[in-house]
Amino acid sequence: MKQFLMRIAILTGAAVTVLVPSETVRPQPFARALECSNGDCSLLNGQPQTAGMRSGFVRLNPGQSVGWHTTGRHEESLVILRGQGAALIDGQAQHAFTAPAFAYIPPETRHNVTNTGTSTLEYVYVVAPIARESHR
Repeated sequence: MKQFLMRIAILTGAAVTVLVPSETVRPQPFARALECSNGDCSLLNGQPQTAGMRSGFVRLNPGQSVGWHTTGRHEESLVILRGQGAALIDGQAQHAFTAPAFAYIPPETRHNVTNTGTSTLEYVYVVAPIARESHR
């Protein structure tokens, strides 16, 4: 599998270098203005922009939540930029966090994120497919 480096600017304008596995269509570097409606701002939407990764920026007011969901066979990471909240995982105690923080959600895990603070909660999420099992 071929790999290449893609340089992108996210939110602060800081450059981030990401190693991306290449599939049949090679994603191309790009930059664009962020258009955020309803507190969710899409950054990446999977193929053909990436090799399968999706990403977005979420802004929640106090008391708001994103709603219960699962990312299927994808893992998810949350980079908490501002505020405080909780990652609610089905069948577990809540995982409280205060920015700056990081949360990891394994594949096939039903979860929700809620703003438990008194100010706006802002975070970036990245959803990526799990590695394919190698066949020998």
